[in-house]
Amino acid sequence: MLEGYTVRRGTVSECSALLKAHHYLSREGSGSKGFKSGFNAVLVNPEGGVVGCCIFTGLPVPELLVGCFGLPRDEQEGFFELSRLCLAPEMQTHQKGVASWFVARALRLLRAENRVRAVLSYADADYHKGTVYRALNFGYYGLSTLKKDFYTKDAEGVLRKQSRGRTKGVEGVWLPRSRKHRFLMLYDKKLTVKWPKENAEKGA
Repeated sequence: MLEGYTVRRGTVSECSALLKAHHYLSREGSGSKGFKSGFNAVLVNPEGGVVGCCIFTGLPVPELLVGCFGLPRDEQEGFFELSRLCLAPEMQTHQKGVASWFVARALRLLRAENRVRAVLSYADADYHKGTVYRALNFGYYGLSTLKKDFYTKDAEGVLRKQSRGRTKGVEGVWLPRSRKHRFLMLYDKKLTVKWPKENAEKGA
């Protein structure tokens, strides 16, 4: 599909530069202090330039395994989250399906070097519908639970999310967090998903 393009392991610096330039979380400041590097796969053009990255990390919180599979919170091996997917804008000029082509090969690379029981990915409902994951036959498990974050004003009067520390007695406001579409690729057929499966078209 992409003649001359390759998918290989990527470095932190390669992924960081791409995310900083093109990923919405980095542009909005959520990734300003870097990102959680893990198993990094990059898409390389024929000239040797990195034009895409997939970053697979461990699940963000152990309790996810309890809610999703009913597994003990200390049984983390083999579970990954596709925590970042980014393509340079010029890749949009290629034929339809470039993102799914890349992710499929990144997953293949991940599985070649790791024991992979399941891969979870979120699509922020404010930005994406999860088209890539539907194309790759990820199961769709609805929207994440509605949560709120606490924001305080900085010296310039701009609201900033408070990631840690007490909130009681602190002047600020609780604002709804954007919900995320949940997609899951199940490789270990012995696992039973406790989340209710939904119709991806209806959810999007």
